[in-house]
Amino acid sequence: MDRAVLDQLYRSHGPAVLRRARQILQDEAEARDALQEIFLSLADHTSFTLRDGTTAWFYVRTTNYCLNRLRDDRNRARLRSERLTPPATSTLPDVEATVIARGLLERLPAPLAEVAVYYHCDEMTHEEIAALLGCSRRHVGNLVERIRAALGIAECG
Repeated sequence: MDRAVLDQLYRSHGPAVLRRARQILQDEAEARDALQEIFLSLADHTSFTLRDGTTAWFYVRTTNYCLNRLRDDRNRARLRSERLTPPATSTLPDVEATVIARGLLERLPAPLAEVAVYYHCDEMTHEEIAALLGCSRRHVGNLVERIRAALGIAECG
């Protein structure tokens, strides 16, 4: 990709990518790493072109990257704990809602975790999510139901 185009994309979309990464990762250093990784991967995309969906592309790409990062971190922690002695049983202090949310997201397959973030964290409507993902509103509704079933969440209302 042309460096001038990449610089323009970084200036115009970098702040939104960083903001999105902060929302999901809840860690400034990890969010900055995510920003760099996303733009480094973009440098290798010779077929990437500017178009109306560029903002949505960055939004989806950042969300997926961050969710994968959370899963990778969880898997690394699991592997480390398997190599070490089993942890002593103790009571854990109260955890914040973001920690609980991270745990729930890690239990979901990537497509469902992505929709869960859009729906529950970003409070997007089914129509907004459908437009972002390029699918029907009904399909989004089905995905939300699958999320509820997977996490054992009863429907409110």
